[in-house]
This record gives sequence, C-alpha cells and structure tokens, in this order.
Amino acid sequence: MRAIVIPEPWKAVTAEREVPVPKQGEVLLKMVCGGICGSDLASYRGQSAYVSYPRTIGHEFAAEVVEVGENPYGIKKGMLVTGNPYFNCGTCYSCRRGYVNACIHNETMGVQREGAFSDYFTMPVERLFDGTGIDSKELALVEPFCISYHGVSRAQLKPDDKVLIFGAGAIGILAGVAAKSYGAKAYITDIAEEKVKKAVEDFGLDGGFVNDSPEKLEEFIKTITNGDGFDATVEAVGASSTFLACVKAVASHGKMVVIGVAKHNADFNFLEVQRKELNIYGSRGATSDDFRSVLKLVREGFVDLTKLISRTYSVDHAGEAFEDLDRNYGEIVKAEFQF
Repeated sequence: MRAIVIPEPWKAVTAEREVPVPKQGEVLLKMVCGGICGSDLASYRGQSAYVSYPRTIGHEFAAEVVEVGENPYGIKKGMLVTGNPYFNCGTCYSCRRGYVNACIHNETMGVQREGAFSDYFTMPVERLFDGTGIDSKELALVEPFCISYHGVSRAQLKPDDKVLIFGAGAIGILAGVAAKSYGAKAYITDIAEEKVKKAVEDFGLDGGFVNDSPEKLEEFIKTITNGDGFDATVEAVGASSTFLACVKAVASHGKMVVIGVAKHNADFNFLEVQRKELNIYGSRGATSDDFRSVLKLVREGFVDLTKLISRTYSVDHAGEAFEDLDRNYGEIVKAEFQF
C-alpha cells in the first residue's frame, strides 16, 4: 500500500508499506481524504521537537471502515468515520483527573506514532466517530475544528461577548466559528489581507483587519470596544508578538486563550497581566466531547469546512506537495491529500 512518509527533514516520499493487521479492539480503515496540519509541515521542515524519523504523517482524516468487530460504539463496516488522534496513557495525573488531552505522555498520530496518511491504517474503535452524511473532504477537517473549539470553550463565552482572534489560518478562522457558536461576536486579524477577507466573507466572522502596525490594532480596539478591550482574545499563531498583542487587546479581567504552538518562549508582559487581572488559558488538543460537539455543528450546517481548502494534492506526489506547501504556506489556509 502507499504511505506518505517523511524519512528525514526536507524530504517527503510516497513509500510502499505492508497493509496493517488490526489487533483486538482495533479497526482496519481505508483512507479517503486527509487534511495537512501545520505539524506535518513542521515535521517536513525539521522544526518539530516531538517527531522522530522516518515517520508516516497525518492525523486529520476521513476513512472508510473495512474491518471491525462487535463493539458498543456503533461503528460498522462501510461507515465513513473520523477519529481522535491524541493517544493518552490513562495513568498520569492529568488522565486520572479526566484531562486526557493534557496527558503528559501524549502521543499524536503522525508525530510520536505512525499517522493516518496511508491507504490503510488501524485505530482503536473507541476513538472513532460516525461521519455518515458528511462529505469526506469536510469530515477530514473536523479534527482541526475540534482544536479551535476546545480552546474557545475554555473561555466560557457568553452571548454578545466580543472576541478577537490573532491569526487567520485554519485554526484561527475556526476559533472564530466556534466563538460564534456560543453567540459571541468574533473578529479576526492577520498580516495577510486575503485570509482576513476569507474569514469574514466565507465564514461570517463579524469583522477583521490587517495587523501590519501597532496603530491599526489600537484603532480597532477603539472602534469595536470603545477602547475597553475585548472580552476574550485568542492566540492562534504561536509567536511572541501576537501573544503580547493578545494581552494588549483584551479587557481588564478578560480571558486570553493560547492555541498557537510557539517555536520559542514568548516575551511576557507581567505588569499588564497583573494590572488587568487577566485569565490566561492554555489549550492543547481536543477531547471526545469536542468531536461530538463539532460533528453536531457540521451536520446542522452551521459551517461549511470545505471553504477552508486552498489546495488538493495527489497522494502519489507527496514530495511536490510539501515543496509547494513550504513555498506558499502563507497563502494556503488548508490543503488536503486525496487518496
């Protein structure tokens, strides 16, 4: 079978692998469509602190059930499914308290363990979710929506809260969608004008601006909040500059959610955090409850995730795909592999 493998940094290949045999409690899946995460590109660039090589990548997927035994989860042969790719240990302090997404021994598919980007792969049945009735291209993007949804849920938003998201990539845009699902007003900013435009026009966010100067941020805060600051801000970039901008833009006693994964430690404005009595929430991964909530929103037509897709690649041309992603990542909101 074919598999998309990164054998070493700056090299991606379509390799031949044996079809896996499912163990007790596992399901054999046939890959249909896979979303390419920023972590996959980080592995390609050699920028991931967690990946080891060679690695079959991928954790955003829509797949068909090929083999499955009797199970209490309703998963049946022929069903189109997606799944939770974050494997927790079940025994650490976080897991014992139910915070499985914050497991200190977490292993993510395509990073610390083999991923989904192969013609066939296996997965524990309890990690799968029925995607019947959802287009495969959209189903493959449920997982990144879950990342955004989990982060935004930490802020416990109320209707008409004003939220400003920094970063108009897929995670940032979907954070805005998640905020709107709570009845909040969602605004977004990025250095790329086209991405801001896409967030507002295609996903119904309430406004946005191109953040290419401190003055523009200050003006936007004044315009939208009368200078009071936003009820919540979301960092979806992973950069020191946007972390500090989130602190600046949020109101006193406001909430700040950090979803972005930084390559380096950020500067930290201790004085502003203390003076504003800020509530800062980290966000990692997603839970099974997040998957169920997001699938419900997608089924109800609250969002069309396919509008995120900027590129679609053939699995047979993995090398060319990652070269293109590396060159044009700033222009690409989301890309997928079609199997």
